[in-house]
Amino acid sequence: MNDVRELLARAARDAGRPAVSTGAVYARAARVRFRRRAGVAGAALAVVATGGVALPQLTDGTPTGTSVAAAPVATASGGDKAGRLAALLPEAVGGVEQVSLAALIKGVPPEQAEETYVGPLDGQYLIREDGGAGYLTLSFMKPAQVEKKFGGSLGGDLCATQGKEPPRTDCVREQLPDGGVLTTWRDAMAYGGSPQWGPEITGRLVLKDGSLLAVRSSTGYLGPRSQGPLLRNPPLDRAQVRALMLRPELRPRG
Repeated sequence: MNDVRELLARAARDAGRPAVSTGAVYARAARVRFRRRAGVAGAALAVVATGGVALPQLTDGTPTGTSVAAAPVATASGGDKAGRLAALLPEAVGGVEQVSLAALIKGVPPEQAEETYVGPLDGQYLIREDGGAGYLTLSFMKPAQVEKKFGGSLGGDLCATQGKEPPRTDCVREQLPDGGVLTTWRDAMAYGGSPQWGPEITGRLVLKDGSLLAVRSSTGYLGPRSQGPLLRNPPLDRAQVRALMLRPELRPRG
């Protein structure tokens, strides 16, 4: 709390400069607290992932005439995971809160929507910026899980057109020195259905052992229990998604 008071006091002294949102102040305080604890403990965190869940429907990022009355946030368990993730994000990113999308979108009670995660920061996070509500999701899968879900390894080129699937927009495939393959692309989310999802940036990192780290940086969704308007842009751009996915803090230990 002292960190928050210091940052708010600093903001007051800087009156006349561009306004700093309260959410940004609390997010910055979370980063300060985390870095101080990390300095004392000297401990390194392991890696995280976000899942490849198909999210429906395109919007152009500037919705009109759509009700987005905020619903109560269904917060997931996980202790200080949101603060640990916030410490790894750029300073410009707004407030970070761990949520359950199943609870938000479908109204499932949070205790029934809990998932078993592999990565230390796996989860679904609400990002509030400038009155809007976007999301970051992270999911790590072990080789056996990848085999079960996808029916085999993911060694192919994700940028290549797969059957009747639409081509991935602005797709970039990168072979990493450690043998992993990192692929990022833009997804307009033009799949129809409800809720109405906005554009996002998606990333998949296939590690040498066949493990998968998936990240989605979404502008949000509109519909029942929406938490606010879509963000103008995904909370993390492509370069920031790439940088986050390469952080050793996101990988499970062992």
